[in-house]
Amino acid sequence: MPELPEVETVRRGIESHVVGRRITRVEVGRERTVRRTSREALIDGLSGTTVVAANRRGKYLLCPLDSGEEMMIHLRMSGRVLVAPAGSERPPHTHVVLHLQPRAGETACEMWFVDPRTFGEVVVFDPARLAVEMPDLAKLGVDPLVDEFTPEILRERFARKRGNLKATLLDQHVLAGIGNIYADEIMHRAKLRWSRVPSSLSMRTLVRLHESIVHVLTKAVEAGGSTLDDTQYVDIDGEQGWFQTEHRVYGRAGQVCLTCKKARISRTVVAGRTTCYCANCQY
Repeated sequence: MPELPEVETVRRGIESHVVGRRITRVEVGRERTVRRTSREALIDGLSGTTVVAANRRGKYLLCPLDSGEEMMIHLRMSGRVLVAPAGSERPPHTHVVLHLQPRAGETACEMWFVDPRTFGEVVVFDPARLAVEMPDLAKLGVDPLVDEFTPEILRERFARKRGNLKATLLDQHVLAGIGNIYADEIMHRAKLRWSRVPSSLSMRTLVRLHESIVHVLTKAVEAGGSTLDDTQYVDIDGEQGWFQTEHRVYGRAGQVCLTCKKARISRTVVAGRTTCYCANCQY
């Protein structure tokens, strides 16, 4: 599933290629992609509007429209957002197409939502009714790259969290945007094992974890995210990310740790997710 860095990369692509363009026509194929409302609701909500900004919270793409409503896109497991010249051959599983009016000096283009597994979705909603229409979005925790985020805020978010650190990092109500890949990389760089109890971490340790969260997510965004062998993720131009070449533990079970060069990377299952860590570096 695309995580914060991948979604942020797509957001930047939408900001560059789509913001300021008027949506002249909308096509919706698979009804499941618009299951939160309906095919008609998405077509009516987008047709004739102009995308005025491209925002993100956690793994949610949010595009305000000049109508006052917003378009939400969630990639989920296999969703992709692509932009191509109008009339280009569309890839299989293209479920939503936005026909975009050309900006000055540019040609007409289309924005596609492609999703082989159809877990993703596209929705138009009223931001004034966020809690009613998009309750999952309203309940998101702190976004480390969008919201104010300090070690003190991290301590507040971790207060009374008596489970394990890995599960807490994955909890979108605590911190928004971190998934399995980056949780493992963050914990490794912070020298923390997945089993640590969040509420018991000292302030000194929280400072180290905070620095790791910001560093890993920022560097991953700069690299265009991580494109793995078993995922569909590419940016809006169809290009792969390359942060996977910087992974220290994720997907490296059984290999020698790149940090200590002594232990081999261990693998276990935590909160139903494969977890990779170095027993020598992380404690």
